[in-house]
Amino acid sequence: MKLPDSSRFQLTEDLNICRILNGMWQVSGAHGRINATVAIESMFKYLDAGYTTWDLADHYGPAEDFIGEFRRQLIATRGQEALSQVQALTKWVPRPGKMTKSIVEKNIDISRQRMGVDCLDLLQFHWWDYRDQNYLDALNYLTELQIAGKIKHLALTNFDTEHLKIIVENGIKIVSNQVQFSLIDRRPLAKMTAFCQNHNIKLLPYGVVCGGFLSEKYLNKSELNGFSLETVSLKKYKNMIDAWGGWSLFQTLLKTLNAIAQKHHVTIANIAIRYILEEPTVAGTMVGTRLGISEHIEDNAKVFEFNLDSEDYQNINSVLSQSHDLIQIIGDCGDEYR
Repeated sequence: MKLPDSSRFQLTEDLNICRILNGMWQVSGAHGRINATVAIESMFKYLDAGYTTWDLADHYGPAEDFIGEFRRQLIATRGQEALSQVQALTKWVPRPGKMTKSIVEKNIDISRQRMGVDCLDLLQFHWWDYRDQNYLDALNYLTELQIAGKIKHLALTNFDTEHLKIIVENGIKIVSNQVQFSLIDRRPLAKMTAFCQNHNIKLLPYGVVCGGFLSEKYLNKSELNGFSLETVSLKKYKNMIDAWGGWSLFQTLLKTLNAIAQKHHVTIANIAIRYILEEPTVAGTMVGTRLGISEHIEDNAKVFEFNLDSEDYQNINSVLSQSHDLIQIIGDCGDEYR
């Protein structure tokens, strides 16, 4: 199995990514124990299938170390040139406070060392507290490190539209923003996508299958309570479903998606991912990888074998129109973290 050309996206002139990114949040420790040896073996399976792009962070447990070891084994078994096939997009999530060039450079150097790279492909920056405007100093120092050759491209994660605008107005070049975006959480459509379209900024959504809720597994199932939610992801996205419209409306959505999935001979998760990939400014979507525990390599490939038609959109949107406006309940993208 090899993914088709339609699975690729030219994010920048020198950074071509897979449109399904391997999300490594699930190796951070909150989703069960990960065996490092088995995890690295699994990473080779993803690479060989065409899933070449990894999304990680400095605080995702051993994620950066996994990339470093994966790269070392790739060189040892396939040669230095094989590294050109891999894209690793990491994040820096500092505690708010005074930012100096020394602090910024020290942390970026740690990520470079852990990942075994001279230059980070894409550094996605997050800031917890907008009241502390030191985030602009941090981004300016990151720009200096970009000029120095330690970072190829700067990006953001979970910034809202207002502060993305401030960053752009300060002359900082941002290529993407990673935000939650799914059939359940369509907040980016309110303000974010229009701004990104106007400034050539792409979105890299996560949460597109709501931690697995958007699947046949939960179709026609009774509502789950906190004790039966096995992972942090399930707890998080169950709260999102509750705010969106509740379990009954969610079941209506799953039934609608299931009918569309059967029509296209794919799965509910395929429909959920395809829907977001077809949204404006979306370059690719995160799909969590529980390395060595569960794999969806062949199933996810079906995302690139079909397109949603006007009837599909009409049926999906008729359900979504009955839901609550999450931007009124939660706020703009990323506001749930602040």
